[in-house]
This record gives sequence, structure tokens and C-alpha cells, in this order.
Amino acid sequence: MTNVCENGNAKKILIVSYSYSGNTHRIAKEIRMAVGGDSYTIFPWQPYPMEFSELLRQVKEEVKTKYRPRLLPVNVVSANYDIIFAGSPNWCGTIAPPLYSWLYYSKLDGKIILPFVSHCGGTQGDIQKDISRLCPKSEVRETLYVLDSTLDDGRTFPDLLARWLEKNQIPHKKKGKENDDKRLV
Repeated sequence: MTNVCENGNAKKILIVSYSYSGNTHRIAKEIRMAVGGDSYTIFPWQPYPMEFSELLRQVKEEVKTKYRPRLLPVNVVSANYDIIFAGSPNWCGTIAPPLYSWLYYSKLDGKIILPFVSHCGGTQGDIQKDISRLCPKSEVRETLYVLDSTLDDGRTFPDLLARWLEKNQIPHKKKGKENDDKRLV
């Protein structure tokens, strides 16, 4: 567990995410490089279909019914952390059911939750509000929305990430300063 200081208090960070295509995982990896902490990837018991039309049909139904899929065993205890970065692809304007399921079953009262989502330009929805409804006793901060195409341009995403972390008062390393252990705010 890695600690950061927020407002003079040591905080333990967990970065938890579900990634269908790998883009959300890439964001999670960059967040971990910037803030430290522990990282955990969520996997549904039953993988999603690879065929897009099947995936879309299934996702629409699961989102509509607020389905909480069974997950592969989770070996992380959320009670050990103060700040949870929670990542997902943006599916139908909200978080993917695997992250929904993890948030629903985890004990997150009193935690700070920082949502982040990858998307390809579809409906953004209100991820912060959705997670706030799911975790009413947590402090859910502003969502980081990352357009998939910005992950590869080498410039837009690092700036976007740094601004989001600063806005949420999370100490971090700036991209390219991996060897500098000083955290910036």
C-alpha cells in the first residue's frame, strides 16, 4: 500500500478497474504511475462477447436492469484504503456492470471515490451521479472522461490527467518525472 498526503493526512490509494478493450487498463496504469497506490483489475466470471452486436445487446440489457455480474474472486480489501480510483469503460452512458458489481458489494462508506472512464465518443452520462447513488456514504468526486483516441497522442491525456488530479487535490508525479519522488499538487 502506498500513501500520499492529502491536506496533510496520509491516505492509502487503490486503483480498481474493469477494462473490456484494454483502454481503461491503460488509464489505470497511468494513474498508478502518477499517484502510486495498489492496483486491482476486476474480471467478470463470464467474459463478455467479442462480437460487437452481441456485446451491445447484452450491455444494454444489463445496464437497463442494473445487473451485477458475478466476479472472479477479489483479493483486495477495500477497508484498507482511503482513496479509491474506480475505472470502467463508458457503456450506455454509465459504468460497466462489472465495476457496478464491485462497487455495490464493497464496503466504501467514508471513502473518497475518483471515477474514470474510457469512451469512444458516445453518450457521457453522469458517472459521478451514478456512483454517488450506488455509494451514498462515500465522497464521489468529479469523473475523468478519456476519449480513447487521446491515449495515443502522447500529449492530451497526460495533461488531462494532471488537471483532473490537481482539481481533485490529489498529489501526483507529472508525466516524464517518474524518477522524481516528489508529489505535485
